[in-house]
Amino acid sequence: MFPRPAHRLPSAVALLALVCSLATGAWTAPGKPGGQHRAAPVTRVPGTAGSATPLSGYAVQSTAKVRDAAAEVSSPGYPARDWYPAGPRSTVLAALLANGVYADPFRSTAQRGIPRADFQVPWWYRSDFTVADTARRTSLDFSGVVSAADVYVNGRLVAPASRVAGAYTRHELDITALVRPGANTVAFLVRPNDPDKDLTMGWLDWLQPPPDRNMGLVRDVLVRRGGPVALRDAHVVTELAVPSLATAGLTVRARVRNDTGGAVTARVGGRAAGTPFSRAVPLAAHETKTVTFSPADVPGLRLSAPRVWWPAGMGGQPLYGLALTATVAGTVSDTVHDTFGIRDVRAPLNADGARQYWINGRKLLVKGGGWSPDEFLRWDRRYAEDRLKYAVDLGLNTLRLEGHLEPDEFFALADRHGVLVLPGWECCDKWEGEVNPTGSGQKWSAADHAVARASMAAEAARLRGHPSVLSFLIGSDSAPDATIEKGYLDALEAADWPVPVVPAASGASAPRLGASGMKMTGPYDWVPPGYWYAKREGGATGFNSETSAGPSIPTLDTLRRMMTPAELDTLWKDPDARQYHRSPSATFGTLAIYDKALAGRYGAPTGLTDYVRKAQLAQYESVRAQFEAYQRNAADAERPATGVVHWMFNSGWTSLHWQLTDRYLDQNGAYFGAKKANEPLHAQYSYDDRSVVVVNNRPGAVRGLTVRATLFDPDGTRRYDETAAGVTVDGGGAHATPLVLPSTVGGPARTHLLRLVLTDPDGTEVSRNVYWLSTEADKLDWGRTTWYYTPTTGYADFRALASMDRVPVAATARTRTAGGRSTTTVTLRRAGSGTAPALLTDVRVVDAKGRPVLPVRWSDNMVSLWPGESVTLTATYRTAGLRGSAPGVRVSGWNTPERTVPAA
Repeated sequence: MFPRPAHRLPSAVALLALVCSLATGAWTAPGKPGGQHRAAPVTRVPGTAGSATPLSGYAVQSTAKVRDAAAEVSSPGYPARDWYPAGPRSTVLAALLANGVYADPFRSTAQRGIPRADFQVPWWYRSDFTVADTARRTSLDFSGVVSAADVYVNGRLVAPASRVAGAYTRHELDITALVRPGANTVAFLVRPNDPDKDLTMGWLDWLQPPPDRNMGLVRDVLVRRGGPVALRDAHVVTELAVPSLATAGLTVRARVRNDTGGAVTARVGGRAAGTPFSRAVPLAAHETKTVTFSPADVPGLRLSAPRVWWPAGMGGQPLYGLALTATVAGTVSDTVHDTFGIRDVRAPLNADGARQYWINGRKLLVKGGGWSPDEFLRWDRRYAEDRLKYAVDLGLNTLRLEGHLEPDEFFALADRHGVLVLPGWECCDKWEGEVNPTGSGQKWSAADHAVARASMAAEAARLRGHPSVLSFLIGSDSAPDATIEKGYLDALEAADWPVPVVPAASGASAPRLGASGMKMTGPYDWVPPGYWYAKREGGATGFNSETSAGPSIPTLDTLRRMMTPAELDTLWKDPDARQYHRSPSATFGTLAIYDKALAGRYGAPTGLTDYVRKAQLAQYESVRAQFEAYQRNAADAERPATGVVHWMFNSGWTSLHWQLTDRYLDQNGAYFGAKKANEPLHAQYSYDDRSVVVVNNRPGAVRGLTVRATLFDPDGTRRYDETAAGVTVDGGGAHATPLVLPSTVGGPARTHLLRLVLTDPDGTEVSRNVYWLSTEADKLDWGRTTWYYTPTTGYADFRALASMDRVPVAATARTRTAGGRSTTTVTLRRAGSGTAPALLTDVRVVDAKGRPVLPVRWSDNMVSLWPGESVTLTATYRTAGLRGSAPGVRVSGWNTPERTVPAA
C-alpha cells in the first residue's frame, strides 16, 4: 500500500463533484458530446517529499476518431475536443456510460445494443497535472492497465505496451527529466483486452461480458515526488505466539534506493506499533539496499500482550501503524505510512486431505461467498462497504475473489469490518491457458511468464500487510505447472508472504505445494436441501471452494427494475426460454432445472407474483440447508466439513442466479436463509437423520438452553411437540444434538411445518427456525451427477402450502432518526381467528412511492408466526434512502395479504 495524501484540485466545486461522480459511475451527462471542448480535470501535484498524488481523471477517446500523432496528443495544450471525461479509475465503457452515451445496460437487453467494434481499437487516456518546481524527483506509479498501454509524458514515449502489460503488474516510471514547471501531460494509449489472450480479467459464465471487455485504467495512477533516496516495499512481518497470543515479534523491512549518480548516506527511521528505530544506510550511486529492523536489534519490536486481529464474531479488529522516513543531510527525501494487523493463519491438510484453516490458534470453519465487482469495474467505496456489512450481517467470515482483485480500499475495509478475503487468479482464460485443457485461454509465451511473475510480485506486496487476507490461490480450476508455480512461489517468498499459499481452488495438485485440500465438485444449479447433508460430491465434507443451488430469483421490486413486462411474463411462463440475465453459458442459459423443481415441489406458478413467492421459499430453504449442513459437520470425527464458499455472494449486474444479495442490495429468500443459518446461537434441523442440533457460533460455551420442536399440519393442527432442557454447547462452532424427530407422525397431511424455538436460562427466545417438510422425500440420482448438479427424479410434496388459509398479520411501526441514520422498529402479531400460522412474513421499509429503502439491515426477517404470537424487528438504514419522504412498512408473506402501514 502507498500513502495517498490529501490534495485539492484547482477547479470549481462543480467540476470536483463531476469527477467524484465519475469515479462511482453515478454521473449522467445531459447529452452526447457535440463539438464542445471537454478538458480533463487538472491534478495539482505538491512538491512534498514522499507525496503520492493520484491523477484525478482523464479525457478519453477512440483512436478511430483521433488522427493526431502521439507526440501531439500527449503534450500540454492539446485541444481534446469531443473527448469524454472519465474518472481516475475507469474502463472505456464506464466513461461512456457516465456520459450518457448508452442506456442503462443493466435493464433488459440494452447491453446488446452497445457496438463491440468500437472497443477493438486502442483508446487514448489523457490527463494533465501541474508541479510548481522540478527540484524533486518525479515518477509515475501504477497498475491496473487492461490490457496494455504505451505511456507518454509531455510528448515522449516513456514505456511501450510490451513493458506495460497485464492488469496486475506494477510499474514505476522515472519521468524526472521530462517534467517541467507548470502544466504536464500523461497519456496512455490503452490496447483492447481479450481475457483469452491477455493476463487481465474476464467474466466466464458469471454475466454477459461487457462489450469493451473492461479495457481501460482501473486503478490509480500516482504521481510520486521525492528526494535523492526513495523508500520502497516497506512492510512489517509479524510473528504471533500461538496459542498463547502473549507476545508478537515485528520485523520491519524496506528497500532504500539511491536515485542519484553519486554516493549518499541516508538515515532511515520511524515507528512500528509506537516503537522507534533508526539507522544510517550508506548507498553507492544507483544502489538499492534492504534495511531490516527486528526484535534482535530493537527490543521494543517484541510486543507483550499484543492487540490481536480477529475475524468478525471472534474478536476485535485492531490495527497498528507503520511510519518510515528517509532523510539525506537532514532533509526529508521520502516517507511511508501504512497500517498492519497482527494475526496468525495456518492451513494444514487434515487426516482426510482437506484444507483446514486456523486463525490465532483457533480452528476456523470458512463460511464464505464469491465476491463480484461491478461489471464495468466502477469503484464506489460506500457501495463496497455496504456489501461488506451485508456479509457480516449474514454471519459470513470470508469472501473469495477469483481474479478481479479489488483496489486497496477494499482490503482496508475488509480489515476494518473483520471480513476475511481469499484472493486468487481466475480460471479458464489466459491465466490457465497453459494448464487447463478445457479452458479457452491461449498458451503462454516467455513474455506471459514474465507478466505472471510480475503480477504475483505486485499483488503479494500490495496485500501482505492486510490481516483480512487469508490465503492466496495461485490456481482456480487448474493448478499451475512446475514452471509457473516456481515463478509464483519465488515472488511470494521475496515479498515475505505471511499466509498459506494454495495451489488451486479445485482438487488439483502442484509439484511443490502438493494437494490443494480443496474441492470444486459443484453443484452450480438447483439441488434439494437434503443434498448438502450427503458426504459426497458437493455435500458437507471438506472444503468446497465454490458451490450453490444456482438460481436466485430477486424480489419483485428488483425484477421490475431489471426486466420489461414481456420479459417478466416469459420468466414465469417458459422455463426453457433463454434468460439474458442468467448467463451467457449454454449450461446456465435457462432456468429449466430450477423451474421444474419449483413446479414439482410447490405446484405450477399461477402468475409472476406466485412464481416469485415460491422462489423465495425455495431459495430460503436451499441456502439455509447449505450453510447448516457444513456447520453441523464441522466437528465430525470423520471427514469433517472445513469450509464452504457460496457461489456467489453478489453479482456484478442484474442477475437471476448466484447471489445472496442483488445488484441493488435488495434481500431475497437466499439472503435471509443464509442469515438464519449463520446466526450466533442457532437451532437447526438435519435433513439426513431428522436430528435437531444446536450450534454455538459464539466464542464461549453456553449452558442451560432449552430447545422445543413442534410439528404442525399446514392448517395449524399440532402433530408432535417435544422439549429438551438443560442443553450445553461449547463455543467456536460446536454443536449439541438434544432431539431426534420421529420418522412419522399421525394425520393425513403430506406436508408439515416444523417450528424450532431455542430459549436461554431466563426463558428468552434466542433462535426461532421454521421448516416445511414432506412425507415424500426428494430423490437424487447420484449416478447421473455432472460437474454442475445432481438430477432429482422425485420431488418433495409441498403443494399443500398453496391451500393454507390466508391469515392477517397486524403491524405497528415507528422510526427514530439521528445523525443521518434511521431505525424503524416493527412489531408483528398473527391476528385474527383460525389455527394456521403466517408463514415467512416479509417486511420492507419503503418510501412514499412504495420503493424499498436500501441498503438496510434487519435484526431478522421472513419470520413465521402462530396464532397469538408476536415479534419485534428492527431495521437500520441511511435516512437519505427515504428520498425525503416519511417511512412506511410493507408487510406480506406466503399466506399473508400485502399491506403497508405508516412508520414515521
